[in-house]
Amino acid sequence: MQIPVPSLMHSFTLRVELGKPIEMGPGRAGRRRIIPIVGGRAFGPDITGEVLNLGADWQTIFADGAAHLDTRYALKTDCDAVVEIVNIGTRHGPEHVLEQLAAGQDVDPNQYYMRTAARLETGSDRYAWVNHSLFICAAIRHASAVEIAYYKVT
Repeated sequence: MQIPVPSLMHSFTLRVELGKPIEMGPGRAGRRRIIPIVGGRAFGPDITGEVLNLGADWQTIFADGAAHLDTRYALKTDCDAVVEIVNIGTRHGPEHVLEQLAAGQDVDPNQYYMRTAARLETGSDRYAWVNHSLFICAAIRHASAVEIAYYKVT
């Protein structure tokens, strides 16, 4: 028997609005900061709704400028289901590109790597399929927001 080759299907895209970063200073593995998640929107095809004003990205910034992304937040779908999202990943690129991102400049997303793996959970019967699905994401960083495309692994 041959092992199945996974494929990806676009499920939804989030525009996540961010608050002002809270700098924690140096940690065990690098510089630590918390970036509050204060709102946003989910755009289908599978899920549409509002990113709730709660949650954060708990980042570790390594000496080479790469960031370990560790987020937890929630969205409320247009039919009032609440979905928890836990998203772990990495962002890295050339030093001058990371400096531009840190300065709040829009940078061509092909100039840096920002990918994550997400786990979603809900108690909603309508969206119960997310409890048994894995998602791979590609993201773009803006000055006060992140756009994340969620692809269901099939």
